[in-house]
Amino acid sequence: MTDRSALLDDYLGRPVVVDLTSPFVCIGTLAEADDAFLDLRDADLHDLRDGRSTREIYVVDTARLGVRRNRARVLIRLDEVVALTLLDDVSEE
Repeated sequence: MTDRSALLDDYLGRPVVVDLTSPFVCIGTLAEADDAFLDLRDADLHDLRDGRSTREIYVVDTARLGVRRNRARVLIRLDEVVALTLLDDVSEE
C-alpha cells in the first residue's frame, strides 16, 4: 500500500498541473502518488526559461490546446511541489 493523502484520490488518473519551486512546470496524468513522489504519465516537463511565456500563460494555453507530451513518465519529488491543480480547473479569467 502506498502512503499518500486521501486528498489526492480525486486527482489520480486525471491530467494535472504541478507547479514546482524551480522555474519548471509539469503537466500530465497523475498515475500514482506516495509520501515522496508524484508519478506523472504522458507529461510535459517545461522549463519556463526556454521561452518568453509566463507560467500562467503556458498553463492556460495547455488547458486550451492540450498537453504537449515530451516525457512518457516523470517522477516529481513532493518537496519540490508548490501546487497541484487539475488541468480542468485552470481558468482563463
